[in-house]
Amino acid sequence: MKAEKIKDISILLAEDETELRETLSEYLQLFFSRVYTASCGNEAYDIYKQKSPDIILTDINMPNLDGLEMIAKIRKDDKETKIIVISAHSDQEKLLQAVKLHLEAYLIKPIKTDTLKKMLFDTVELIRKTSHRVYVNETTYWDYDTSTLWKNAKEIKLRKMESLLLRLLFSEPNRCFSAQEIFEALHEGKENKEFSSHAITSLMKRIRMKLPGELIHNIYGFGYKIILT
Repeated sequence: MKAEKIKDISILLAEDETELRETLSEYLQLFFSRVYTASCGNEAYDIYKQKSPDIILTDINMPNLDGLEMIAKIRKDDKETKIIVISAHSDQEKLLQAVKLHLEAYLIKPIKTDTLKKMLFDTVELIRKTSHRVYVNETTYWDYDTSTLWKNAKEIKLRKMESLLLRLLFSEPNRCFSAQEIFEALHEGKENKEFSSHAITSLMKRIRMKLPGELIHNIYGFGYKIILT
């Protein structure tokens, strides 16, 4: 049975050797839905700025802008993106430079696919555990930083009230919020707004049409909650 590709984590490959870049790209596409490739440091940095990949797999010696210089530019403002360096040799000076750039790993060519695969899957697991995301299932997560819901690497478009509702429910997963609590949270600062259970019920119906499966559970007589295992 063919394994499902990783859809919530993207990867950027920077490698100037055409044959190796194509081979690695094909290999990465076995596991990742979103794989970006670059043939030099400048191109890789441009893609990084445009696509914000979660993982960067980069060679050190590349034209225009080498891998370490590119990583240094990224690390000026970004300490979170996971970076794995590959190199044709273990140059001690370059290794010392690389250590300062907060890398996940430093792999020496020729790359063993089993080693690379384990490193990539470990990195994916680390991202999922440490990022400000809460996963509903393998492909769906709530991003706490941006208050957005994602499925299959695509943002589910939410209206203001829908976003506020999910932000409340995800603030304490597995807790049941009453309709009154939800109404007050949605209309905070509007003390003259009269409570309406019908308004909450209508909102739930609308948002459920956009959501995967039974994301929001109605606990009869108590209220609503998101159940995470």
